Amino acid sequence: MNIRSLTRGDGVVIGAAVLLLIASFLDLYSFDNVPDSVDLPMLWGSGPVVFSVVLAGIIGAALVVVSRGLPQAPKIAGIELGQFGAAFTVFAAWSALGNIFDVTGGYDNIEGTNSDFLPSPGVGMILALIATLLMAAAALATPLVPALKAALLPAPRPAAPQPYGAQPPGGYGYPGAQQPGGYGQPQPGQPQPGQPFGGQPQQAQAQAPQPPAGDFSPFWFAVPVPRPLFAEDGSPTPIAELAPGTWYLAVEQRGAALVAQTQDGRRGVLQDTSGIQRG
Repeated sequence: MNIRSLTRGDGVVIGAAVLLLIASFLDLYSFDNVPDSVDLPMLWGSGPVVFSVVLAGIIGAALVVVSRGLPQAPKIAGIELGQFGAAFTVFAAWSALGNIFDVTGGYDNIEGTNSDFLPSPGVGMILALIATLLMAAAALATPLVPALKAALLPAPRPAAPQPYGAQPPGGYGYPGAQQPGGYGQPQPGQPQPGQPFGGQPQQAQAQAPQPPAGDFSPFWFAVPVPRPLFAEDGSPTPIAELAPGTWYLAVEQRGAALVAQTQDGRRGVLQDTSGIQRG
């Protein structure tokens, strides 16, 4: 699971799930004119609230976050895992709203009940309603709102871009400066071509030839949101998905599109290059 593929909306879902878990240990309802020494039940003391609000909300949040962090979200009966999670969060919010209006399941409808002892929603039930509403709103709005679709964790910037074909010393996806002794690099203590043994390189020989100004130079880049990578032959089926938080190497430019190389060496065309972060 790649946590760098999580979005800001996923962060809201995670925060709301934590708030819901905290609320589950607080009071389910409260009474007026009741001494503080009286212990009132928490949300875990009501089976309907636990199953329809607490567990439904936490399970829904987990499904949303897990589906976003996987390279390929699994499907159940043709429906994506994240959609199941969003449905769970909506159900939890709807159930929490119902328990706010009828916190003890019809107790306040009994005729002749003393109005001084009618229950009202406790702090736990109120926080649970707020948490499930935030959770459901974030789960539904993340694919639609650009601010929520942005990456939760920014991609680390590389030290310097590498030429095509060079292997970064820190592992693919995290480019850095060239290390001595790499492929095509002179070993320490060995003379360079055109340099006498033990001598210093000449000024003219030390300068590498510069490519023409109009030529394309490979560079590292990261995508702000997950984007598909299509085959170079123009096939409409994606061959991979570029995830935020990982650096990819752009090896060629074709109009507004880029030919990128993935971690396993596959090459494909990135058609949507808007908002990419260059290394």
